[in-house]
Amino acid sequence: MAGTPTLAVVLDGLSTAGLPTGCRHGVPWYVAHLGGSLLAALADPERPLSDGLADALERVAAMHPNCDLSDPGTPSATVAILRHNHGAIDHLVLADSPIVLDGTDGYTVITDLRVDDTLPDLRAEVESHQTHTPGHREALQRLVLAQRQVRNTPEGYWVAAARPDAAEHALTGTISLRDVRSAAVMSDGVSRLVTEYDAATWADVFGTLQAGGPRKLIESVRGVEATDPTGIRWPRYKSGDDAAVAYCQW
Repeated sequence: MAGTPTLAVVLDGLSTAGLPTGCRHGVPWYVAHLGGSLLAALADPERPLSDGLADALERVAAMHPNCDLSDPGTPSATVAILRHNHGAIDHLVLADSPIVLDGTDGYTVITDLRVDDTLPDLRAEVESHQTHTPGHREALQRLVLAQRQVRNTPEGYWVAAARPDAAEHALTGTISLRDVRSAAVMSDGVSRLVTEYDAATWADVFGTLQAGGPRKLIESVRGVEATDPTGIRWPRYKSGDDAAVAYCQW
């Protein structure tokens, strides 16, 4: 996660499931450098968010030219960006880290769920196993290997990786600041409290953010997950996914 007084960026590195990536640096390195490059690329408040993302992807790729960036498992991440700009709110979402707007007409969720439409049979196989079991680990590796073959292709879904053209496939838009009271930019490890666990509403989420901030909200997510550590009630890829949230008010 990175930010300035007018910009919030949340990145969520994609799991490698223990498989090789062709890169000696790894996903944490990639996410850290992509975040810094995004802040630099979007220093100009008039620059379109997708242009800034494309530039940041190109910059990071140039930082490790000796790695095999053509490997389908090259480190990658989801991207969610929110920017306050002259009375308007610009947004960009690439993959499933959502932005949620608390607006005058209710809550609006901006997210890219194309990954959910790919390889449903393999996804179901992963979810048929309890987490922390050999069967779950093997099924997850099969899914990740198959996902890599359709990642950043028209037949699959798009994420931030080595190719700057992925930015062209992000969901972008602008909304008047008059219509938004506050916003939350988050990884899906947080949004699942509402979307998968059905343990809260968006009104609950924003109430928690207003009262206790991001830390309190993440504690709520972890508390719910602790009641189902092996994924029996809520089948999932891991007991608790990476959780990050930026709470924005004006």
